[in-house]
Amino acid sequence: MSVTEFRILKWLREGRQSRKLILLIVFIALLLDNMLLTVVVPIIPSYLYAMEHESNTTDLQEGPSPPTASNGFQSIFSYFDNSTLITGNITEGAQLEELGLVATRHTAISTTPAPSDCPKADSSLLNENVKVGLLFASKATVQLLTNPFIGPMTNRIGYQIPMFAGFCIMFLSTVMFAFSGTYTLLFIARSLQGIGSSCSSVAGMGMLASVYTDDEERGNAMGVALGGLALGVLVGPPFGSILYEFVGKTAPFLVLAVLVLLDGALQLFVLQPSCVQPESQTGTSLFTLLKDPYILIAAGSICFANMAIAMLEPALPIWMMETMCSRQWQLGVAFIPASISYLIGTNIFGMLAHRIGRWLCAFIGMILVGISIICVPFAKNIYGLIAPNFGVGFAIGMVDSSMMPIMGYLVDLRHISVYGSVYAIADVAFCMGFALGPSAGGAIAKSIGFPWLMTIIGVVDILFAPLCLFLRSPPAKEEKMAILMDHNCPVKTKMYTQNSAQPYYAEEELENDE
Repeated sequence: MSVTEFRILKWLREGRQSRKLILLIVFIALLLDNMLLTVVVPIIPSYLYAMEHESNTTDLQEGPSPPTASNGFQSIFSYFDNSTLITGNITEGAQLEELGLVATRHTAISTTPAPSDCPKADSSLLNENVKVGLLFASKATVQLLTNPFIGPMTNRIGYQIPMFAGFCIMFLSTVMFAFSGTYTLLFIARSLQGIGSSCSSVAGMGMLASVYTDDEERGNAMGVALGGLALGVLVGPPFGSILYEFVGKTAPFLVLAVLVLLDGALQLFVLQPSCVQPESQTGTSLFTLLKDPYILIAAGSICFANMAIAMLEPALPIWMMETMCSRQWQLGVAFIPASISYLIGTNIFGMLAHRIGRWLCAFIGMILVGISIICVPFAKNIYGLIAPNFGVGFAIGMVDSSMMPIMGYLVDLRHISVYGSVYAIADVAFCMGFALGPSAGGAIAKSIGFPWLMTIIGVVDILFAPLCLFLRSPPAKEEKMAILMDHNCPVKTKMYTQNSAQPYYAEEELENDE
């Protein structure tokens, strides 16, 4: 064996035991998953609208043609293209105008600009709210149905195989997005992504919770991992919108497919997904965890906070097209402030929330989400969206970076310290927000308008915020305390300090009682 091969094998052996390398793998997996999640945000509304309008124009062209004279029209182009190249005479032009097309009054080929660059008068644009909402919600819906199976499965076979399975499914979904040309195929690709996301997110968060046992370190690690999620949300919309406008629909998805392949290679060499590594003890059942009111409050915070951005993603581009006449690249750029602030929020409060109280960060974050989302419809142009979108992203970052460590903490405090099922619940909460948000939001935006949609979800977030106060000092179950004391586990008992302004230790409290 050569020296180079020996060093590579040594690096791989060390890597499999390195918590930082595992954190890097989870970071990249969440980054790519959320890039694929958000890269479609500026592409799909515009692409579906153009595809439907092209279909309508084709039907007109293939329908009964008006009477033609000797100087017939040689070419007819779509009204949606902002200019039309046609040849013909005055009579033919009047006949075509009755069909909704624009004709010139000259026999030579000429260009006629559309009366308006803004499609706000087009009723078909309003109908896109429902179609786009259902398409976006399909991923979260499938992920929601898959999570209850992935969580217990990780307890039996470990986190490595589900993590690698998530990569394989994500790669297939990305390729389908690149070459899908119909709404049905796009819907299937989006739904397939939900299965891959379930594997990656549940296994990734469970893996981090198992290797970072100290609560403060766990919070920092999850803050970094959520930074990958935030970076994916940050890069996805502008990356997709710019490549879509200047290169084409296929380009952003092919680039993502290459990046997913690189991530899969890293997982294959470091995690060894062919090896089954089950947990050493049987975890608490999923249904028992769902009966815990404190876990439900934490999950509800994740759900309603993320539902705000989930409603915003499909509805905001369409509202911008209606009211601001925004170009395609602007539809993705509008989400940059929210993405940057989410990245800032998760990194700051991943470390800070442990010191000031994660319950307090979540409480403030929920209120800030509600206020910011209500302010979005007051924007008159793309610059007016900067402040409210920044507030939405920063507040959701506060909530997510606080609630994800709390989920693991509650299991350590009140249940058996096996984390697959509890992070399946956390992912279910996340998915419920992204399933109910776009599907219900699209219908609400169509019926009562975008401003009322933002008002409703903002009020819901503000009303839910006081429930976070119950997470200030959740009690430990007596049987859990007895198990920890019997096994002399100071690391676990130290974790009870994480939510209190004045830390206490279970061992010290037991001595005082005696």
